[in-house]
Amino acid sequence: MVKVGIIGVGTVGTSVAQILKDNADVISARAGVEIVVKSGVVKNLKKERGLDIIITDKVDEVLSDPEIDIVVELMGGVDEAFEVVKKALSNSKAVVTANKALLAYHRYELQEMAKDTAFLYEAAVAGGIPIINALRDGLSANHIESIMGIMNGTCNYMMTEMVNNGVAYETILKVAQDLGYAEADPEFDVGGFDAAHKLLILASIAYGIDAKPEDILIEGIQDVSSEDVAFAKEFGYAIKLLTIAKKDGSEVELRVHACLISKDEMIAKIDGVMNGISVVGDKVGETLYYGAGAGGDATASAVIADIISIARSGKSAPMLGFDKPMEGKLTLKPSANIESKYYLRINVNDKAGVLAKITKVFETHEISIKTLLQKSTSPSTANLLMSTHIAKESDIQAMMTEIEGLDFVNFKPVMIRIV
Repeated sequence: MVKVGIIGVGTVGTSVAQILKDNADVISARAGVEIVVKSGVVKNLKKERGLDIIITDKVDEVLSDPEIDIVVELMGGVDEAFEVVKKALSNSKAVVTANKALLAYHRYELQEMAKDTAFLYEAAVAGGIPIINALRDGLSANHIESIMGIMNGTCNYMMTEMVNNGVAYETILKVAQDLGYAEADPEFDVGGFDAAHKLLILASIAYGIDAKPEDILIEGIQDVSSEDVAFAKEFGYAIKLLTIAKKDGSEVELRVHACLISKDEMIAKIDGVMNGISVVGDKVGETLYYGAGAGGDATASAVIADIISIARSGKSAPMLGFDKPMEGKLTLKPSANIESKYYLRINVNDKAGVLAKITKVFETHEISIKTLLQKSTSPSTANLLMSTHIAKESDIQAMMTEIEGLDFVNFKPVMIRIV
């Protein structure tokens, strides 16, 4: 019998305990051993959870229990969770976590601590989609050329409604909050930080890149407007918050931001709260993974898959997929050196000579305009909606700074990259 202790019996923790009970027959058959939850840690002992397990508010009662084989960390956060996981590993207990923030900051330290002790984290990225196993095991014969993902269901739901149904950003944000998709403070989701944490985990497995959130380009969807949506539709694009990892020689670019992407791309067709990840390997080509990226049961499914894996052998593959560093170590490409096509929205006073002056700035920075639309926003102002050919990030940023300083430009220009 394998006994489990759950640190954080919230929505996901409750689902883990309930599924292990409800599906005990098939889980035991697949694991080759009975798996039971012995105890769980909560902050509020008064709240009824409907589980027949020992409930405590003292973490050490689980971490020090010699009967518990696997500690499941579902408490969230970074610092406290890091201390809890370190203690579990020091007590030679296998660990399963769904904590993407913990791994975004401490994955390499935890790999060093874990050594031969099993440490699995499938649920930390894209909920019920088995992307960790796919990258670490299923595609292990490949050099990974690129990863492109929709990894935040809140943003994908919001962008789907904005593009498909014309709902304004502020309106759909309120709806998402009412439905429980977005928090009261939605910045972690709509600002791209949740997706960035997940991207960093995948980049470590695919490329051995040790980067923190502060090291990479992270932008959200807050500035996307109805004008941008109209431009996207007119030119055959969808707008998605994408996580992008791409190998370029000996460098890897990592970025999270809103993108215009052709509606013909498979990943552009992933709508609503669903997640999807495209992975391109040098031998296998493109593979696409689709499913529920959040929710109690979907995330618990991934947690239990890790528990079963540990129960089968007591060990796991190297936490980040490498017994030793890859030869010819890849490095992180500076964000300023990223190259892309770009869409810009520039609000200007609608008078003679303005367009010529704007295009002159483009010419000065050696940026080529591909398409241009002008849309009136009032009797005296207009939006210039423009797309470019491939340009360098640093050049675009310098150009936007110069344009913002022009006396006939009314607001800071908005830029969205085009995939």
